[in-house]
Amino acid sequence: MLTFWGAHQQFCDGVSRRDFLRVGALSAGALGLTLADVLRLQAAPPSQLPLAGRAAKHSRASAKGVIMIYLPGGPSHIDMYDMKPEAPSEYRGEFKAIDTNVPGIQICELFPRQARRMDKLAILRSVVGSDGDHSAYQFMTAYSRSAQRPALGSVVSRATGGSDEDMPPYVSLNRMGEEDPRYLGSAHRPFVPSGPGLENLSLASGVDMKRLGTRRSLLSTFDTLRRDLDTTGALDGMDAFTQRAFDMIASGAVREAFDVSKEDPRTLEAYGKEGQRFLQARRLIEAGVKVVTLTIGGWDTHGDNFKTLRTQLPQVDAGVAALIEDLACRGLSDDVAVVMWGEFGRTPKVNSGAGRDHWPQVMSVLLAGGGLRMGQVIGATDSRAERAVDRPITIEQVHATLYHVLGIDPARTFVNEAGRPVHILDDREPVQELVG
Repeated sequence: MLTFWGAHQQFCDGVSRRDFLRVGALSAGALGLTLADVLRLQAAPPSQLPLAGRAAKHSRASAKGVIMIYLPGGPSHIDMYDMKPEAPSEYRGEFKAIDTNVPGIQICELFPRQARRMDKLAILRSVVGSDGDHSAYQFMTAYSRSAQRPALGSVVSRATGGSDEDMPPYVSLNRMGEEDPRYLGSAHRPFVPSGPGLENLSLASGVDMKRLGTRRSLLSTFDTLRRDLDTTGALDGMDAFTQRAFDMIASGAVREAFDVSKEDPRTLEAYGKEGQRFLQARRLIEAGVKVVTLTIGGWDTHGDNFKTLRTQLPQVDAGVAALIEDLACRGLSDDVAVVMWGEFGRTPKVNSGAGRDHWPQVMSVLLAGGGLRMGQVIGATDSRAERAVDRPITIEQVHATLYHVLGIDPARTFVNEAGRPVHILDDREPVQELVG
């Protein structure tokens, strides 16, 4: 049995027209759900689990991908990548800055492994425009919640089209309601491996590949009979999930990609216990997934900021450093971009509880890979890390940079619920220092 991070989810046990076509290992005796049921439930509204649509075509030797690491709660920029050693003690805090292997760039002393690999990293110290909302929505979509835009992974799933490949294009290792396809269609939700989603990716007892094919044909016949009755287009989305269910079970590639136990023990050790999801993300990207999102830690440090970070920063350091090195060793650095950020920074001035509060005025973002120009810091804040004083960068521009890596034109439009064409991004200029 594999174990995954994230909240345990309760699935509804509803009766469907395909209830008797059980193809997953966990059928009536265990959960009363087929894999197709699980996938359809994941595609339901945000109150239920999300799921992926069809995988996009990919060449595993040259596939472009993005790993988005989200630090929920708002990580403290001044204690991580924007140290101010000359600031008064109530601002600079308890941590010291250390040199990196790129002259002139310093980061937190609790990031020694990243410091040795700074030539493979880029830091944006002047990212602005956070709406201050305590959710991942803006960073998954580049927009505030009121804009009702789809998540980056959903855009990638839709933009790259469907295929017969057996890997979902978009995987979320942690269930986050903010990862929504909106008007792109429910087939472009992320696949979430929590709950019974992954355990169901095997053939049921007594079902071989021949019988699986027969059941697929039978299912197709029922779909044809029902399609004339469907006026909402819902069947098209449901069929995409069922097709995905058959493909996943038939190949077994998804289960294989998630199983980090197949890695060399030295690789597992390099990532560390808390960094296993970073390794999982690399395995998924290498297997053909285009976008993987994950979270690590809790960063809402209103109190005991430094106590919390003394535990969490080394975990992040191990995971990020191992991931960057792993991608480089596997020849994936030019094709896979890694971005790590939270929803805002934290108050440069330490509060009375040895904590830092919300600070949406500016934050730092870490980037790596994707064929981007590494070994640099872009932008700057003032002497107390309170405001961007050089090269302010918007969240949309960070997304534009990721779309640049993926080869997707952010000027492309999709039709929203009102029937109007909407550009992927309005601010479509990538960070030129990274792509130039």
